[in-house]
Amino acid sequence: MKRRTFLAAGGAAAIGNALTACGGSHNPPPSPPPPEPTQEGTVTGWNNQALEAVRTTRMAPPMAARAVAIVHSAMYEAWAAYDNAALGQCLGAQLRRPAVERTAANKARAMSFAAYAALLDQFPGQQAAFTAYLITLGSRPIDAYNNSATAPRLGTIAAQAVLDKRRDDGANQAGTMAPGGTPFADYSGYLARNPPLLVIQPTPRSGIVFPDRWQPLSFNDAAGVRRTQSFLTPFWGTLQPFALTSGSQFRPPPPAAFGTQEFVDQATEIVQIQATLTERQKVIGDFWAGGASGELPGSYWCRFAQLISARKGYTDDDDVKLFFALTNAVFDASIAAWDAKRAYDSARPITAIRYLFNGRIVQSFGPEGPAGGLRPVPGEAWMPFQLPSAPTPAFPDHVSGHSTFSAASAEVLRRFTGSDLFRHAVTIQARSLLIDPGLPTAPVTLAWETFTDAVIEASASRVYTGIHFERASDDGRSLGNQVGATAFARARALWSGNA
Repeated sequence: MKRRTFLAAGGAAAIGNALTACGGSHNPPPSPPPPEPTQEGTVTGWNNQALEAVRTTRMAPPMAARAVAIVHSAMYEAWAAYDNAALGQCLGAQLRRPAVERTAANKARAMSFAAYAALLDQFPGQQAAFTAYLITLGSRPIDAYNNSATAPRLGTIAAQAVLDKRRDDGANQAGTMAPGGTPFADYSGYLARNPPLLVIQPTPRSGIVFPDRWQPLSFNDAAGVRRTQSFLTPFWGTLQPFALTSGSQFRPPPPAAFGTQEFVDQATEIVQIQATLTERQKVIGDFWAGGASGELPGSYWCRFAQLISARKGYTDDDDVKLFFALTNAVFDASIAAWDAKRAYDSARPITAIRYLFNGRIVQSFGPEGPAGGLRPVPGEAWMPFQLPSAPTPAFPDHVSGHSTFSAASAEVLRRFTGSDLFRHAVTIQARSLLIDPGLPTAPVTLAWETFTDAVIEASASRVYTGIHFERASDDGRSLGNQVGATAFARARALWSGNA
């Protein structure tokens, strides 16, 4: 198999050596940087409110990307009215305020009311939390309707313009595009080519009709209730993007085809990696999957942007532009990634491995999951390094969403800061993993000198956990780079008044 970025052909030893370069146990991280400064401005404060709402409601990655982008688009639309050049994404210069009103206080209040209105629309069940936060800023919801309170009314109008623009973007937020009225329900008519795969039982080859196509999984959730997946938002690639011409603008080449040596090699590679995972690699896999924090990939990169803002002492004027570009890049990344997922409808490793290794013994985890340890199992019962109650996400392999989201985010941060330098570290405490609560046996520090390092590790994490093939991660990074560059260019044109 062709050598790519972080995995290598040539057997388990070569693969282990290549993985070491991405944070394996033989490659200790650099000394962690000094403690990060703390700073919460108007933009970062509302960003935290949005991220907390995502976590509380357990919103799925594509919908979360859209929701957070809407919040920051609303804040940007309000802020642009107080700038002498910036154009709103929706209203251009229609809301432009006279110079005498362009104070930091007015901008902050307008952005706060824009964020508040957008968050109420995206997370209606969290109204109490948003109202409480608005009050801590010295404002009340009623101010939006006070004729003498120009900034609150302007912020609300700006948010409504963004919400109106997104109302018919194809996301089906209102649930009106499919029978039943369920928000974000599929209206595209997608049907899986394979029958459901019951993960707690060996899968006969007859149960995998198309080994290179996505297969829904059936499993018992944390409460012991049997669940069967359906493709999460298979229409998402058709949504109206922020900067892309369409979800397919940078569509990557197809994944390995069934019947080719590459298809066999990529499955073999995953089996070997899973059988030789180091403790550090397990920590990496758990961390980037959200672990006990429940963070989504886009949320991690918002947290990183907050750190950069605090370090550099960014003002609200800086932050509103940074988060406008960043969150819309992640949103466009979700559209581009889901376009590829739907176009190729490709199998996850669990399907390909159970088919190809049927009748052979492999080292794998049992039906109780990684906490039970590795042992010889039939290939048709292979399990990834995942909780048995969440064995693999409910959408196809190609391309990796983590890779696409992360690469798009890093591209924006590099362009906005003018550097790839990151120098950040986190320490994972002993026995704190969600996937395997007995690990790590001692605290483990993950450190990234550059944004690129963080992207590569996030990408590798999905291979470590056995839920993506290497090519899905590689192509996702390439896709994300293109999306991030395009989204940043669009955002910069708007705030420069050159759109």
